Order: sequence, then C-alpha cells, then structure tokens
Amino acid sequence: MWAQPLLAQDLQDREQGPPPAGGTPLPANDQEVTFSAAQIEYDDDADIVTATGDVRMLRAGSRLRAEKVSWNRKTGEVTAEGNVAVVNPAGDTAYGDNVRLTDTLKDGVIENLLLVLDDGGRLAADKGTRVNGVSTLDHAAYTPCHVTNPDGCPKNPSWKITAVRVVHDPVKRRISYDDAKLTLFGQPLIWLPGLSHPDGSEGGGSGLLMPNVNYSRTNGFEIATPYYIQLAPNRDVTLTPHIYSSVLPGIEAQYRELTSLGAYSVGGFLTYSRRQSPSIVDDPTADSSRDIRGYFEANGRFQFDPQWSLSASTRVTTDKTFLRRYDISRDDRLRSTFNLERIDADSYLSIAGWAVQSLRAEDKGGNQPIALPAIDYRLRLDDPLLGGKVQIQANSLAILRTAGQDTQRAFAGARWDLRQYTGLGQELTLTAYSRADIYHTDDVLSTLTPSYRGKAGWEGRAIGALAADMRWPFVGEFLGGTQQITPRVQMVATPRTKNLDIPNEDARAVDLEDSNLFALNRFPGYDRWEDGSRVTYGVEWAVDLPRFSLRSVVGQSYRLNSRPSILPEGTGLSDRHSDIVGRTTLKYGNFVEFTHRYRLDKDNLAIRRNEMDLTLGSSRTYVTAAYLRLNRDIDPSIEDLRDREEVRLGARLQLARYWSVFGSTVIDLTGRQEDPLSQADGFEPVRHRLGFLYDDECIELGVTWRRDYDATGDARRGNTFLLRVALKNLGR
Repeated sequence: MWAQPLLAQDLQDREQGPPPAGGTPLPANDQEVTFSAAQIEYDDDADIVTATGDVRMLRAGSRLRAEKVSWNRKTGEVTAEGNVAVVNPAGDTAYGDNVRLTDTLKDGVIENLLLVLDDGGRLAADKGTRVNGVSTLDHAAYTPCHVTNPDGCPKNPSWKITAVRVVHDPVKRRISYDDAKLTLFGQPLIWLPGLSHPDGSEGGGSGLLMPNVNYSRTNGFEIATPYYIQLAPNRDVTLTPHIYSSVLPGIEAQYRELTSLGAYSVGGFLTYSRRQSPSIVDDPTADSSRDIRGYFEANGRFQFDPQWSLSASTRVTTDKTFLRRYDISRDDRLRSTFNLERIDADSYLSIAGWAVQSLRAEDKGGNQPIALPAIDYRLRLDDPLLGGKVQIQANSLAILRTAGQDTQRAFAGARWDLRQYTGLGQELTLTAYSRADIYHTDDVLSTLTPSYRGKAGWEGRAIGALAADMRWPFVGEFLGGTQQITPRVQMVATPRTKNLDIPNEDARAVDLEDSNLFALNRFPGYDRWEDGSRVTYGVEWAVDLPRFSLRSVVGQSYRLNSRPSILPEGTGLSDRHSDIVGRTTLKYGNFVEFTHRYRLDKDNLAIRRNEMDLTLGSSRTYVTAAYLRLNRDIDPSIEDLRDREEVRLGARLQLARYWSVFGSTVIDLTGRQEDPLSQADGFEPVRHRLGFLYDDECIELGVTWRRDYDATGDARRGNTFLLRVALKNLGR
C-alpha cells in the first residue's frame, strides 16, 4: 500500500502553489471549466474532449493535473490517467493512477489512491470514492509521518493506522476508521475499533488523546487517558480520568476559552484518598484519615482597550501534601493574584491583590499574608526648569492575616533624574528623591522576629535622598575585537530615617549583590530604607570578539558615617565597608555560556555568596551545571535569610538522529556549617532523573525514571517510572 515513492515525492508540486500552470487561465465563474494541454482533440458526435500532455483543468477552486484527460460533456464524467493529482479548495491533494470524476472535479472514484491532506498527513488506499467532499477509502492506511528520507528514498513511517475502511469528512474535520490497527515502527501494536480523530486542520475536533503511563511507590501503576472535547472553535474541555493500582481513581479537568477580550482557563484534580499530617515523615503506619482531596487552578488575561487590562490567577489545594503525592507540582507555596492595570505613555496604575497558601510543614496557615488591595500609581513628567524627568508615585497596601500581624501602609513620593554627558565623555546622573509614609499595624507580638514587628498603632516617616552617579567608559580595540572599561562612582546622601518603628513586610530578604550594588535603596521593598551617606565604586569590563563575549562587574560601597546600621550581620552591608560583589558572564558562540556571581567578605575575602551556572554543548547534546552557596553567618532567628548550599546537574546526549538520553540531579549540600538549624548532613539528594527519548517529526516515545528523596506526610520518597507516547498530529 505504501509502495508509491514517486507519488509521495510528487508532494513537492503542491508546495509550489496551486494551478494554474502552463498558462491555464482562471475560470470566470464557478460554472466555467478551463484547461490547458499539449494537444486537444474534440469528438463532435460523442461530444468528448480529449486532452493529452501535461493537462491542467480548473473549476470552482478545484484543480486537476494528469497526462491524459477525457471529458464527456454529455454525461459530465471526467476520466484522467497518468500521474493524476486532484486538489480541492481546502488544499487536500489526491494522487492516483486512474481517476473518474464529475466535471465539478469534486466527486468521483480514484484507483490506487494517495490522499495528501493540507497539514501533511497522508491517506493511501486501494480505492477511494469522494461524494459531496467526503472521501471513503477501502483497505487504507493513514500517517502524518514522512514516507521519504531527506535523500528522497522511500521509508516506512514511524507509525501508521491501517483499516478496512477510512472516511475523511472535511466539514466535520474528522477521520474515522473501521477495524483499525495501530502499527508502531512496522509492528502491529493495538487494535482500535471505532477509532476517529481530528484531521489536523484548523479547529481540530473532539476525541481521545494519547494516554500517559506512570508508576510510583505511593500510588502504584497509573494510566491517564485524556479525552478532548471541542465545544466551539474558541472553547474546549479536556477530561482526564486517572486510574491507579494502589489508590482510588481521580478525575482531572481543564476548560479553556478565547473571548473577544482575552483568554482564560480553569482546571482541577479531584480524588478521595488517605492522607497524613505533613509533620509525619515517611511512616506508612502513622495515623491517617480518608478525605476528599483536590487541587484547583485558574488563570486569564483580558485587554479591555489599549490602556486597561486585567490578569488574574489562582492556585489552591485541599492540603499540604496533595500536589507532591499525585506528582502535580513540587512547589512549596501557591499564590493567587489579580492585577487591574492601566498603562499609557507617561502613567501607570495597578490595583492588585494576592494571597499565599504555604505547603511547607512548619508554616501555619493563619500567618500567611493576604494583600487586598495593593495600589500603585506612577506619573512621569518632563522637568521644565532643570531638565530631566520627574516621576510621582502614590502607593497603598493592606496586609491581613487570620492569625497574625495586620499592616496597612500608604505613601506618596517623587523622584527627579537628570542624565547628562560631559565634554570628556562621562555619563553623569543626578537624582533627588523624597517620600512621606504612614503606617498602621496591630497584633505585632504574633510576629516572631522582633526586627520585623514595628510599633503597634499609627506611625509616620519621611524619607529623602540625593545621589550623583558617574560612569566613564573607555572603548578601544582588543585582540581583533573591542573592549570597554567603565569605572563607576556613586554618592548617596540621606538623613537618618525611622526604620524599626515601622513594620517590615516586603523588605526582609536583603542581600548585597551586583544587581543592587548601585541602587538608591539596597532593601528589596518599601518598608525599610537604607539611610546615611555612602560612596559606591566599581568597574565594568566588556570584551567583544568574533563568537566570544565577556561581561564582568565588581564593586564595593563605603558608608561615610559611623552610625550603627539596621542591616544585620552577614548581609554584606552592616559595616562601613561593604563586602565585595561581582558578576562575570562569558559566552562562546552557542556552545559555552558561563555566569559566576559572588560576594567576598571585606575582611578576609571569604566567599559569602558563590553562584555558578554553566551550559556547555549544542541544542542536541549539552551539559548544564549550577552551584549555589550562601555562607553569610546570619543570626538563625532571621528566617528569611537562611544559608544554603546545593548543586544541580543536567545533561542530554544525542545518540543518533532521533535517539537521546537525558538525566539530572539536585543535591542539597547544606549542613550545620551553613545553617545551624538544618537537619541535613551536608549531602542530601533531592531528586534524580534519567530517561531515554525517541523524537522524530511525528512521534515522541520516552521512558523516564525519577527518584525523590524528600518525604512529607503521605508524599513519600521513592521511585517513579513514566512512559510517554505522543503521536504527533493525532488529535488536536
């Protein structure tokens, strides 16, 4: 059935565009037939037109090409012979040896048929009949795969479906089979009675998708078989039952819709199973209870006009271990947000809110913040007096906790920036900043870290700062390329600021690094302001050569006064001299990319932050490595600044054109030396993964082994095996 290499290669004609060819004129209307040929004969008595030699025939958007065509004008029958190709208005092309059609070129019978769909899929049959656009094929096969290799030689497709009868309905956009069999790499794999699927054209259609097979220690064998339902061209639902060998089944659903204003999706997972307290670690004999368990998620974005938009998302679960237990996510926090925005050329308004559900065993739900609302408005203006830009900002935030500290905040501020260039090529930026804050808070004793509490009741604060920042780039030739060396000096002066009387909700995880070295305020949020006067200095180095680039920056700051800092020991900013921070990025073509971030202790050059990321290889074969060590020696009572050390490794090896092996590992190297409260021994594997993958133009077949070492409640450590088979172009 597939021994038609010449016909398969003839698809190249279709890529050149539809007829006319050879000077065939376009029909004036749907009733007119036009054609061209090397020779034309006309039988007056029988009223038969016979054309030979590269015949091209057109009518109502349908085209026919053959070596010989006979057209009986009395009966309306068209008979074509020799390398016949018939193209319908949708772009589907039928190839055959002998073709009998009506003179509309839409209906007829084709012997030894090869039907090439517009998306590239192929239907081959001993005989094909088309009536009113519906093609019926006898003893047929379907595949979306290539049937020739890059050299043009015939080859067996990776997979195909054979059937006694195949029907393609272009109106319903479906292909249906009677007594079908799926053949994978030439071997019959499964019998598929009553199979049907979308034909891959625009809009798709409903039907079964490929199942996923999984095995885990906790749930046993799992098979998930998604069923896709197209409700309308802009709406669909996917229902996925999950069947397990060791636990009760679950049901997953996702609804998606595209509207005139935007798009949104809603999904979830629901089951009934036994669960344990997250404080119980890897103990199957511990007390547990059965309950309804599930997960819900939704997200969407809507654009009301060129300025106004709304984005929102939510993720919630019934308990702390459900997502890990059913391998949905490894996240330890779920966030729900909404954000109404207005953006134009010179102003920005955001009205937002968010809530957090912590999945960490030690966190209490009542202590998680709920922000409602969080409002931010910014207006940018030109300075008519001195030049430069002025930005005005107004901000308010209300944070609620069901069993913790509540905080409300509002402030208004203005910032002026002027950037100029001197005659020596120096870039000078002058900045002035002022802000007035008002806070209210209660239940401060429920916050465990004293420096985060602030005073109960109402508190006000004024902030001001002046800054001058100078960059002086030097550019020249270097090793056949260019290099740029840019010294940079910044001076910031700000009066003493009332900080500890104010609660700290958004400026806790402070850490000196290259990204905030020259910031006006090195705290990450608004609740803390770095006061005093300081000078910050550093140098940037950039090298650009053919296929090679290097970017590096290093710097330090010095406080001009000796007042004690509110920044805790270990952040790199607590003393008059800060720690030394830097970053180096190196790229060589698309083969090597390396980034190193670091912080060195100002006194003994001990490494307080060491972060490296390396990617080596091509898109097919590569190695990735990442290492992080935070060794800041910060007071362990400050929970937002814990030290950590870990390494991540990953690799992919292309064994052959379609075959590859891949793997990754994450290892927690944190010990008591980094974190006195850590229970780790300094070498704790977190996750290992190893897999094999076959991936060509029409099938993806993979086997993956994964071992998890982190156990919480009923989400136990153990092995998971995943079998993935994806038949591309089958389904949506």
